[in-house]
Amino acid sequence: MALALALKLHGVTSEVFEARERAAVLRDSRVLALSDGARQILDWLGVWSGLSATAIETIHISHRGGFGRSCLRATELDLEALGWVLPASDLISALDAAVTEAGIVYHENARVMRSAIHSDGPDHPASTRGVVFGGIKFLLTAFAEGAVQEGAGTVRDYAQHAVLCTVSVATPHRNVAWERFTHDGPVALLPLGQRYAVVLTCADMTLAAVTALDDAAFLALLQQRFGTRHSFTSASPRTAYPLGLRYRRHPVAERQVWLGNAAQTLHPVAGQGFNLALRDIWELAQALDGAADPGAPAVLAAYARGRRVDRRGAIGFTDLLIDSFASDFPPLKHARGAGLLALDLLPPLRDFVAKRMIYGARAWP
Repeated sequence: MALALALKLHGVTSEVFEARERAAVLRDSRVLALSDGARQILDWLGVWSGLSATAIETIHISHRGGFGRSCLRATELDLEALGWVLPASDLISALDAAVTEAGIVYHENARVMRSAIHSDGPDHPASTRGVVFGGIKFLLTAFAEGAVQEGAGTVRDYAQHAVLCTVSVATPHRNVAWERFTHDGPVALLPLGQRYAVVLTCADMTLAAVTALDDAAFLALLQQRFGTRHSFTSASPRTAYPLGLRYRRHPVAERQVWLGNAAQTLHPVAGQGFNLALRDIWELAQALDGAADPGAPAVLAAYARGRRVDRRGAIGFTDLLIDSFASDFPPLKHARGAGLLALDLLPPLRDFVAKRMIYGARAWP
């Protein structure tokens, strides 16, 4: 839906094909952490002003059992907030309403599989080729949701699950988000209203035991993993998702492009996945603006080249964080602490890292 709105703003007509019922799309229990760069894109799409999101003014980064920590602050970057937190269903509802208002054709219960897509073939002039689906010819098919297909890219199983819920705390959160690295996996706390949205990472082998805990036992586990900077008083029902890294080596093919989770699925550490997807949308809409043939090989190749640095940077950054903070090898543990301390003591380095996380390659000097 976001891609369709972005294309319309650039004068490109598109239609949405959704595999599920339209009403089912709105029922999404996840919580999104959006960077300020993502907020700017959503504001450009015309959906941000009606949303109620909780600001992240400070991000506190630490690792359990070691010295060194770092804080990123919005005031140091002259920003109102480093990011924003809101229920995914709120954003989906706003996008859905905007799609309807824009008159964008929306097909529900219409799954588009790559195997069902056929070009008109090499015997037709390039200017007339296209993809026929449902009796309609499209010059380009964008897979903007779903997962990276088997055999299409690189896959890494982290052997972890993310346990998601919201918790109440005894003292106000003051718009501080926490990223706490532990030997058992990272723990993230994101301010959401008066509560925190929690992403607790656990190993696959411990998932059954963690999900079987009652509220009191789960809060005790969370307290033990997080530390004493907050006291947790209640927890919502919990859901769990498997974690892995999957990314397509080539995000474009003949009259096809993949973006968002269909192009890369990342570990939720540092909250880069959906923000990277919105940057994919921004760049693709720019690349197709004014193109006589939006599916032309040169157009898609230019888009892929333009996304290369940002994609590789986000993929490599999240993967490196998981590897570097997973080990208790003493030299590496001390190096992590020194790195966090350096990040906190060197404003230029801190600003560089913060801007890459907020804006991706768009902020590259």
